[in-house]
Amino acid sequence: MTCVIKLGGSLLETAALPACLAAIANRAGPIVIVPGGGPFAEQVRIAQRRWHFDDVAAHRMAILAMQQMALLMHSLMPEFAIVVDADSLCSAWQVKPVLIWSPQVEQLDKAEIVASWDITSDSLAAWLAGYIEADELIVVKSAPISEQASLPDLQRQGILDAAFQRFTTQVNYKIKVINKDRFLSHHD
Repeated sequence: MTCVIKLGGSLLETAALPACLAAIANRAGPIVIVPGGGPFAEQVRIAQRRWHFDDVAAHRMAILAMQQMALLMHSLMPEFAIVVDADSLCSAWQVKPVLIWSPQVEQLDKAEIVASWDITSDSLAAWLAGYIEADELIVVKSAPISEQASLPDLQRQGILDAAFQRFTTQVNYKIKVINKDRFLSHHD
């Protein structure tokens, strides 16, 4: 069962990231981790507010933030492998059961993913899960999440990005959005 696990960049702020990576190491693969941009993406937001550069530049810089988080995660868990091309994930699983996706601007441009803050690593994880025909997408967040909350509720609360539902309307994979504590305690 192929699983995409999006680890929110905010996990770095709570120090839960190493524990989440260790929990993933104990799961059965194949798994691909999609890193959030975390503090690196936040710096892009701050710089854009100050310097007023366009959303295309900001989007590309935010993708670089995800790449930085991929490098950070790989440094914490060197037994995982970084994969930059979504098309090579399946062959990479032959070598490593857990992969970290480091998205590339060119591939996202080719997929016609719009440069907008409405599309964050949440939506990119949803896109990737559909692209590789994953069985499940798990989005791990630091924010408290009600088990009764629907995807639109989570978007309204700002827990999921504004485009998430657009990327998940006609998908064949299960979607679970959970708090880091529940992820660590249940190993869902």
